[in-house]
Amino acid sequence: MGVFWSRGYHATALPDLLQATKLSRGSLYAAFGDKHSLFLRALDRYVADALTRMDVELGPRREPVDGLRAYLAGYVDRTSGANGRRGCLLVATAMELAGRDAEVDRRIASFFKAMEARVADALSRAKAAGKLADAVEPTTAAKILVCFVEGLRVVGKTAPARITSQATVDALLDRFIR
Repeated sequence: MGVFWSRGYHATALPDLLQATKLSRGSLYAAFGDKHSLFLRALDRYVADALTRMDVELGPRREPVDGLRAYLAGYVDRTSGANGRRGCLLVATAMELAGRDAEVDRRIASFFKAMEARVADALSRAKAAGKLADAVEPTTAAKILVCFVEGLRVVGKTAPARITSQATVDALLDRFIR
Protein backbone atom coordinates (compact mmCIF):
# COMPACT_ATOMS: atom_id res chain seq x y z
CA MET A 1 0.00 0.00 0.00
CA GLY A 2 2.80 2.38 0.87
CA VAL A 3 4.47 2.00 -2.52
CA PHE A 4 1.26 2.72 -4.41
CA TRP A 5 0.57 5.61 -2.03
CA SER A 6 3.99 7.15 -2.61
CA ARG A 7 4.32 6.55 -6.34
CA GLY A 8 0.81 6.12 -7.71
CA TYR A 9 -0.49 3.14 -9.62
CA HIS A 10 1.16 3.70 -12.99
CA ALA A 11 4.55 4.73 -11.61
CA THR A 12 4.76 1.65 -9.39
CA ALA A 13 6.76 -1.08 -11.11
CA LEU A 14 6.98 -4.76 -10.31
CA PRO A 15 10.49 -4.42 -8.79
CA ASP A 16 9.09 -1.79 -6.38
CA LEU A 17 6.41 -4.23 -5.26
CA LEU A 18 8.85 -7.11 -4.96
CA GLN A 19 11.13 -5.01 -2.77
CA ALA A 20 8.28 -3.72 -0.59
CA THR A 21 6.69 -7.14 -0.08
CA LYS A 22 9.98 -9.04 0.08
CA LEU A 23 8.39 -11.64 -2.16
CA SER A 24 9.71 -13.28 -5.30
CA ARG A 25 7.91 -12.62 -8.55
CA GLY A 26 6.29 -16.07 -8.43
CA SER A 27 5.20 -15.68 -4.82
CA LEU A 28 3.77 -12.22 -5.47
CA TYR A 29 1.73 -13.49 -8.42
CA ALA A 30 0.63 -16.57 -6.48
CA ALA A 31 -0.48 -14.47 -3.51
CA PHE A 32 -2.07 -11.51 -5.28
CA GLY A 33 -2.51 -12.33 -8.95
CA ASP A 34 -1.32 -9.29 -10.82
CA LYS A 35 -0.37 -5.69 -10.06
CA HIS A 36 -3.96 -4.50 -10.49
CA SER A 37 -5.31 -7.11 -8.06
CA LEU A 38 -2.65 -6.21 -5.52
CA PHE A 39 -3.50 -2.54 -5.94
CA LEU A 40 -7.20 -3.18 -5.39
CA ARG A 41 -6.40 -5.11 -2.22
CA ALA A 42 -4.22 -2.23 -1.02
CA LEU A 43 -7.00 0.23 -1.79
CA ASP A 44 -9.51 -1.98 0.04
CA ARG A 45 -7.22 -2.05 3.07
CA TYR A 46 -6.86 1.74 3.00
CA VAL A 47 -10.64 2.16 2.82
CA ALA A 48 -11.26 -0.37 5.60
CA ASP A 49 -8.77 1.41 7.87
CA ALA A 50 -10.38 4.79 7.16
CA LEU A 51 -13.90 3.48 7.85
CA THR A 52 -12.76 1.80 11.07
CA ARG A 53 -11.24 5.10 12.20
CA MET A 54 -14.51 6.88 11.37
CA ASP A 55 -16.50 4.29 13.31
CA VAL A 56 -14.41 5.07 16.38
CA GLU A 57 -14.56 8.85 15.90
CA LEU A 58 -18.27 9.03 15.06
CA GLY A 59 -19.51 5.99 16.97
CA PRO A 60 -22.98 6.00 18.51
CA ARG A 61 -21.61 5.85 22.06
CA ARG A 62 -19.91 9.18 21.55
CA GLU A 63 -21.69 12.53 21.84
CA PRO A 64 -22.30 13.38 18.17
CA VAL A 65 -20.77 16.87 18.24
CA ASP A 66 -17.69 15.51 20.01
CA GLY A 67 -17.51 12.77 17.38
CA LEU A 68 -17.72 15.29 14.55
CA ARG A 69 -14.98 17.34 16.17
CA ALA A 70 -12.79 14.22 16.56
CA TYR A 71 -13.45 13.24 12.94
CA LEU A 72 -12.47 16.68 11.68
CA ALA A 73 -9.49 16.91 14.06
CA GLY A 74 -8.16 13.70 12.51
CA TYR A 75 -8.27 15.34 9.11
CA VAL A 76 -6.50 18.40 10.47
CA ASP A 77 -3.73 16.13 11.77
CA ARG A 78 -3.50 14.19 8.51
CA THR A 79 -3.49 17.30 6.30
CA SER A 80 -1.21 19.70 8.16
CA GLY A 81 2.51 20.15 7.77
CA ALA A 82 4.58 17.11 6.79
CA ASN A 83 1.62 14.75 7.32
CA GLY A 84 -0.31 16.60 4.64
CA ARG A 85 2.45 16.28 2.07
CA ARG A 86 1.89 12.54 1.88
CA GLY A 87 -1.63 13.13 0.69
CA CYS A 88 -4.39 10.59 0.49
CA LEU A 89 -4.18 7.31 -1.40
CA LEU A 90 -7.84 7.53 -2.30
CA VAL A 91 -7.66 11.10 -3.62
CA ALA A 92 -4.49 10.31 -5.58
CA THR A 93 -6.14 7.20 -6.99
CA ALA A 94 -9.23 9.13 -7.98
CA MET A 95 -7.11 11.71 -9.76
CA GLU A 96 -5.06 9.05 -11.55
CA LEU A 97 -7.58 6.32 -12.37
CA ALA A 98 -11.18 7.50 -11.93
CA GLY A 99 -13.11 7.19 -15.15
CA ARG A 100 -10.54 4.74 -16.52
CA ASP A 101 -10.92 1.81 -14.14
CA ALA A 102 -14.39 0.54 -13.25
CA GLU A 103 -13.21 -1.37 -10.16
CA VAL A 104 -11.50 1.73 -8.80
CA ASP A 105 -14.55 3.86 -9.60
CA ARG A 106 -16.78 1.45 -7.70
CA ARG A 107 -14.52 1.43 -4.66
CA ILE A 108 -14.17 5.21 -4.53
CA ALA A 109 -17.91 5.77 -4.92
CA SER A 110 -18.64 3.17 -2.25
CA PHE A 111 -16.17 4.77 0.14
CA PHE A 112 -17.62 8.25 -0.29
CA LYS A 113 -21.13 6.88 0.20
CA ALA A 114 -20.03 5.10 3.39
CA MET A 115 -18.35 8.28 4.64
CA GLU A 116 -21.47 10.32 3.94
CA ALA A 117 -23.66 7.77 5.75
CA ARG A 118 -21.49 7.85 8.86
CA VAL A 119 -21.31 11.64 8.93
CA ALA A 120 -25.06 11.96 8.22
CA ASP A 121 -25.78 9.60 11.10
CA ALA A 122 -23.70 11.72 13.49
CA LEU A 123 -25.38 14.88 12.22
CA SER A 124 -28.83 13.29 12.62
CA ARG A 125 -28.00 12.38 16.20
CA ALA A 126 -26.78 15.95 16.77
CA LYS A 127 -30.05 17.26 15.32
CA ALA A 128 -32.10 14.96 17.58
CA ALA A 129 -30.11 16.28 20.55
CA GLY A 130 -30.88 19.87 19.52
CA LYS A 131 -27.23 20.63 18.72
CA LEU A 132 -27.55 21.19 14.97
CA ALA A 133 -28.35 24.61 13.55
CA ASP A 134 -32.00 24.84 12.47
CA ALA A 135 -31.46 25.12 8.71
CA VAL A 136 -28.93 22.27 8.53
CA GLU A 137 -30.19 19.08 6.90
CA PRO A 138 -27.96 16.13 7.93
CA THR A 139 -27.73 14.40 4.53
CA THR A 140 -26.80 17.57 2.67
CA ALA A 141 -24.41 18.68 5.40
CA ALA A 142 -22.74 15.24 5.28
CA LYS A 143 -22.10 15.64 1.54
CA ILE A 144 -20.60 19.07 2.20
CA LEU A 145 -18.37 17.73 4.98
CA VAL A 146 -17.11 14.83 2.87
CA CYS A 147 -16.24 17.22 0.03
CA PHE A 148 -14.62 19.51 2.59
CA VAL A 149 -12.39 16.85 4.17
CA GLU A 150 -11.34 15.49 0.81
CA GLY A 151 -10.53 19.07 -0.21
CA LEU A 152 -8.42 19.34 2.95
CA ARG A 153 -6.49 16.28 1.72
CA VAL A 154 -5.73 18.05 -1.57
CA VAL A 155 -4.78 21.34 0.10
CA GLY A 156 -2.72 19.32 2.58
CA LYS A 157 -0.26 18.53 -0.21
CA THR A 158 0.89 22.17 0.18
CA ALA A 159 1.65 21.46 3.88
CA PRO A 160 -0.49 24.19 5.46
CA ALA A 161 0.10 25.12 9.08
CA ARG A 162 -2.05 23.17 11.52
CA ILE A 163 -3.54 26.38 12.89
CA THR A 164 -4.76 27.31 9.39
CA SER A 165 -6.42 23.96 8.82
CA GLN A 166 -7.98 23.99 12.28
CA ALA A 167 -9.35 27.51 11.78
CA THR A 168 -10.96 26.41 8.51
CA VAL A 169 -12.52 23.36 10.18
CA ASP A 170 -13.81 25.47 13.07
CA ALA A 171 -15.34 28.02 10.71
CA LEU A 172 -17.24 25.34 8.80
CA LEU A 173 -18.36 23.42 11.85
CA ASP A 174 -19.62 26.65 13.43
CA ARG A 175 -22.07 26.91 10.50
CA PHE A 176 -23.58 23.52 11.38
CA ILE A 177 -23.49 23.33 15.17
CA ARG A 178 -25.37 25.42 17.72
